[in-house]
Amino acid sequence: MRKRLMVLAAVMTLTVMASARVAQAQQSLVVNIPFDFVAGNQVLPAGQYSVNVSGTTHTLVLIGRKYSIKSPFLRTNAVAVDEIQSASKLIFNCYGDRYFLSQVWKAGDSTGRELLKSAREKETAQSAKIETEGQVTLVAELPTTNP
Repeated sequence: MRKRLMVLAAVMTLTVMASARVAQAQQSLVVNIPFDFVAGNQVLPAGQYSVNVSGTTHTLVLIGRKYSIKSPFLRTNAVAVDEIQSASKLIFNCYGDRYFLSQVWKAGDSTGRELLKSAREKETAQSAKIETEGQVTLVAELPTTNP
């Protein structure tokens, strides 16, 4: 009987730890994007966005705060660097005055998510006759909750 209780307690502890990890992986970031941009194949207006990366499906969802704009689920790939990120951030590839969401990073992680280049971005890069003109990085933050 005592052995069963110990096993049950261990299973419950692991379940709580796994649930906390999933909740952390799905925690949203908030970022103010001062320019229109492309995410996947959708053009989104400038504004404040909630960014959520699903830990289980590795998809990215952007939700516009002001207009309740919701992007489609955007497939991403893992990307890693050697150092832990000191700030949460979104990275955009830019070609002239056109911006394409490229990567999402969370503070405290050395892995982030990278969007695949869409047909629209590839076409824009080709017509600009350069691979990437530049990149813009915007710092994101965790949303504040009022008690």
